[in-house]
Amino acid sequence: MGITEIIFIGFGLAMDATTVSIGKGLSVQRVELSHILKVGLWFGGFQALMPIIGYLLTSYFADFVVDIDHWIAFGLLLLIGLNMIRETIWGEDEKHNNDFGFRTMILMAIATSIDALAVGVSFAFIHANIWIAASIIGVVTFALSAIGLYLGRAIGSRIGSKAGIVGGLVLIGIGIKILIEHINS
Repeated sequence: MGITEIIFIGFGLAMDATTVSIGKGLSVQRVELSHILKVGLWFGGFQALMPIIGYLLTSYFADFVVDIDHWIAFGLLLLIGLNMIRETIWGEDEKHNNDFGFRTMILMAIATSIDALAVGVSFAFIHANIWIAASIIGVVTFALSAIGLYLGRAIGSRIGSKAGIVGGLVLIGIGIKILIEHINS
């Protein structure tokens, strides 16, 4: 497998993380370097780590995860999205959510990277260099997540106090999309 194919796989895997980054960007007052680093490192890191895990555990773990990965991702994104909506409607007086803490970020990172586990399994079957592949996937996800954060902030500045609701709905929508895609496949 060549570098070009791995880059395309990286783009494909990064789409959920990018969309979640857009949703997160909707709810921040201002995008800071620390936000970019946290989003990029969490999402890029997990997108790089999961194929390695899948590669190393190969078919033993894949059979289990493939059956429930969509439910895990859906559940995590639903919970995060509902919480964003709840905080916007009944939350604190401030309209922005600058929560980039451990709990929030790990849940989003896991939810958006579960598919990468199965990709790691497929890499094992074709004897791809997992270290090069995981590095490329991580870098692509880092970059696209940072762009998504900025994009979300630009959109959020136009829709004002409803940004948290829109961001929550985006996360829930991604979870539903993941669930439907896996049920229909």
